[in-house]
Amino acid sequence: MGLMLDGKYLIDDPAPDTSASGQFERARSTLRDPIPKGATPSRLHLFAAWNCPWAHRALLMRAVLGLDDISVSYALPRRTDQGWVFEDEPLLGATAMHQVYATGADAYTGRVTVPVLWDRETGRIINNESADIVRALGDAFAPGHMCNPDNGEAITRWNDLIYPTLNNGVYRAGFARTQGAYDKAVAEVFATLDQIENQVAQTRYLTGPALSEADIRLFPTLARFDVAYHSAFKCNLRRLIDYPNLWAYARDIYQTPGVAETVKFDVYRKGYHSPSELRNPLGIVPVGPQNDWSAPHGRG
Repeated sequence: MGLMLDGKYLIDDPAPDTSASGQFERARSTLRDPIPKGATPSRLHLFAAWNCPWAHRALLMRAVLGLDDISVSYALPRRTDQGWVFEDEPLLGATAMHQVYATGADAYTGRVTVPVLWDRETGRIINNESADIVRALGDAFAPGHMCNPDNGEAITRWNDLIYPTLNNGVYRAGFARTQGAYDKAVAEVFATLDQIENQVAQTRYLTGPALSEADIRLFPTLARFDVAYHSAFKCNLRRLIDYPNLWAYARDIYQTPGVAETVKFDVYRKGYHSPSELRNPLGIVPVGPQNDWSAPHGRG
């Protein structure tokens, strides 16, 4: 993803994301302003990448809420020594994501990540934290629809569980540098999947009968699980399709209008199995799995 220091991009990253104990530790996002009051969708622009699960959250919210007036620039799936890069980026003519940060944030220091929510009017970055962007889009353009007083506490509980143990938990497993760090991460991944399996056996969605922000934040991990995390990150105790309720729940969301267009299984398979000294030194890409996401889900 790359790192910037005082607005300058560093090809050689001096700050690894793995602690001395072998555990992967994700850097915090630092650009976290709200959407300007009264802004219309057409004032906003997203910088995203198809293979990034954090960007997928923002793309999902845009799709589910029908916010097509928010334009999007898509980085190429594979990062280079320039980090995320573009072909024919339509808004700024940028060739790399670090140029977006250099233009839209003064003397930026931090990771060069997607998604980024951009203000077309001011030419500045609004926010680069996916959780903030998801919440902000819902609050600004569909208040009470994806998060409201009736389900807000449940959403917070699920988000607080799912992010460290599952959304980021698969990365803690895949990027672990010790057996102990890996074992701990994998145990938490599957404990959380087991808990979600029990929940969606009782309710259509995580917090009840309606799709909520918690489902939006969970789904990108499920979409990548069998095709990428199971093999590339060694999260292989069970597959998504081995959970009857969770697999049906995931297909239910996938078949929601607009969602399938945000899912790129072939991109995930190739991206997560690209050459990596740690995980896949030969860069051999598996041909499967061939899960049928369009099969009837029998829910709702």
